[in-house]
Amino acid sequence: MEVFPSPLESAKFIAAHSKDVSVDEEGARRVAESLFDKASAAEFGLAGWKSLHELNPRAADKEAVDWVFLVDTLNFSFWSEQEERKYLVKYKDKTYSGYWSLCAAVNRALDDGIPITSASYFATMTLDQVRHVFRSDTEVPLPLIEERHRVLNESGIVLLEKFGGSFLTCVKMSEKSAQKLLHLILENFPSYRDEAVFEKKKVSFYKRAQILVADTWSVLEGKGDGSFDDISSLTIFADYRIPQVLVHLKAMTYSEKLMKKLREGTLFQSGDKEEVEIRGCSIWCCALICKHLQELYQKKGQDMHEKINAVLLDYYLWDYARDHRAEMKDIPFHRVRCIYY
Repeated sequence: MEVFPSPLESAKFIAAHSKDVSVDEEGARRVAESLFDKASAAEFGLAGWKSLHELNPRAADKEAVDWVFLVDTLNFSFWSEQEERKYLVKYKDKTYSGYWSLCAAVNRALDDGIPITSASYFATMTLDQVRHVFRSDTEVPLPLIEERHRVLNESGIVLLEKFGGSFLTCVKMSEKSAQKLLHLILENFPSYRDEAVFEKKKVSFYKRAQILVADTWSVLEGKGDGSFDDISSLTIFADYRIPQVLVHLKAMTYSEKLMKKLREGTLFQSGDKEEVEIRGCSIWCCALICKHLQELYQKKGQDMHEKINAVLLDYYLWDYARDHRAEMKDIPFHRVRCIYY
């Protein structure tokens, strides 16, 4: 059986050997302090996944789980080359960009009677059908459309051949364990194997695989098949927004050399040393923020281990990035075009 390295262990190793990115322990502590009041509020909790995001499914059923699987299978590479030229999708009188444009396109297709979340449909979709479903309302198309087509066909075939056509089968097979579900995803769906080699060691991030587990937990409201008692074993989902927020909040710093590359808009490859350092240090930094938050609550006599985990911290920081885009524009994000994030 293939060994899948732990993203948390990988992050610890990367942070310890990183040259161009450093985690600021004091900064992480300050972020934890600033989150202290917010972490017990509703928007930090599980309910926020549905209440704060109108495109997410309302239900907690098989269709909703299949929606989550489809969206997270395609949850990568939404950034725009130029701020003024973006892939946008109009849905119900609102225009969406980034990740939400994908969700809007999926919901638009479902409303049009296209069974886009059914494995039997997306396993055999043609490239033209993929282009039609994810058509843009601007002249800028969705990036990596051929890769999305390939990943959809590949994942649909696996669901049909091994899991009776529904991701809910995987969820039931995981027996309420986030880690078991994570490994089922990694063993069966190749596009989710988000790994690299750093200092001669295989390291992992598993951004989409972990987010698929987390979103399954969220759509099922942490109940029934989705009551994972080990949800806090997941890390944050290392993408290009979270590192930007952490640098903005001064919990993480970049070397001048790296900052210069980022400001110049350098396009990194998946697995480049700097890219691995940015993602690994982000995971480790958020693990420290969670640890400090839990310690702060413990001092107040509250056990918040159930309520505070990297998943909820990631959801919070990701929404923070979206809502504070203007203040963060001086911090460049790292540019990578790949299927992992």
